[in-house]
Amino acid sequence: MTDEEKLAIDGGSPVRDVLLPYGRQCVEDDDVAAVERVLRSDWLTTGPKVGEFEGALAAAGGVKHAVAVSNGTAALHAALFAAGIGPGDEVIVPPMTFAASANCAVFLGGVPVFADVDPNTLLLDPEQVEARITPRTRAVVAVDYAGQPCDYDAMNALADRHDLVLVDDACHALGGGYKGRPVGSLAAMSTLSFHPVKHVTTGEGGAILTDDPQAAGRMRAFRHHGITVDAHQRQKEGSWLYEMRDLGFNYRLTDIQCALGISQLAKLPRWIQRRRTIARCYDAAFAEMPAVSPLAVREDVAHAYHLYVVRLDLDRLRKGRTEVFGALRAEGIGVNVHYIPVHLHPFYRERFGTGPGDCPVAEAAYERILSLPMFPAMSDADVQDAIRAVRKVTEAYAR
Repeated sequence: MTDEEKLAIDGGSPVRDVLLPYGRQCVEDDDVAAVERVLRSDWLTTGPKVGEFEGALAAAGGVKHAVAVSNGTAALHAALFAAGIGPGDEVIVPPMTFAASANCAVFLGGVPVFADVDPNTLLLDPEQVEARITPRTRAVVAVDYAGQPCDYDAMNALADRHDLVLVDDACHALGGGYKGRPVGSLAAMSTLSFHPVKHVTTGEGGAILTDDPQAAGRMRAFRHHGITVDAHQRQKEGSWLYEMRDLGFNYRLTDIQCALGISQLAKLPRWIQRRRTIARCYDAAFAEMPAVSPLAVREDVAHAYHLYVVRLDLDRLRKGRTEVFGALRAEGIGVNVHYIPVHLHPFYRERFGTGPGDCPVAEAAYERILSLPMFPAMSDADVQDAIRAVRKVTEAYAR
């Protein structure tokens, strides 16, 4: 065995000397210039760039209203507030997601109810959702895991049938689509995140997209302490008067961040196309590796590829996911795991009595999944490095 064939974790030469992260932002000169212009302006927050960014987001999502907030968690919190979730109300969520998808119900005194996922896509399974509906169920949070939209025909039909509010947690899926309709227009409300690893970034940031003007109004007040008008509106009206009608939060997004978001959003089509090109390269390579399988992609969706998730066939490997993870990191490939099923976190087990066996499909998938590097600034050489490292490790660990 040559030094290059020997795994780096065992003392061999790594595929890469510098770690390739699983995701990262892409900030270009025009983004910096857009931020600089705001820094030299009169408005650093609650100013005109907020409305401009919201208009651009609404257009991208094919809806009438967008409400910009401080992060994706705030977007989920505001959406469930607008949906009227309160103490004791049940909200159905998938376990295969970031904790915020469930936390947003708890913030309002609600009870998250975990419904299992489809084994092929790891998206929320409509049949599992329906089986968990009770007289206390008020909403469903459907998560577009990895960037693939859920089955929204089934989800909307289910919501209509049971008089539930459907929220699309689209924090992975900006730029994606379902049956020719853009993400943002697929549910009563859709939430977005602009964290640096997402499709566009504002540093931290989020938004909610909706066609409902009443919901949009409630969320705008909610992000501003429950106050009905902000400083920019008062200045335009020449007034000092404002009223606090609800108990809200300071979830505002600054003009500085919105300027960055506007500049980034213009690049979204190009960046989505690059993500899909990377995914096609991965798909072709892993079709020839028996121990590695990409998640299934439905024919009726346009995948946004926030993540590229593969499932390991542990029957073909001598080592488990933890060992494969460590070996790939040693090769310079910044793999990650998305996610620990939310119902297995200590908070949920202790507060709500959840635990192993509640969502067996998600639990089984968790033991086998890895997220590979996926971001638009990856070069073709970066993609080939990731493929080469996966081949090297899985062949070394093959049974």
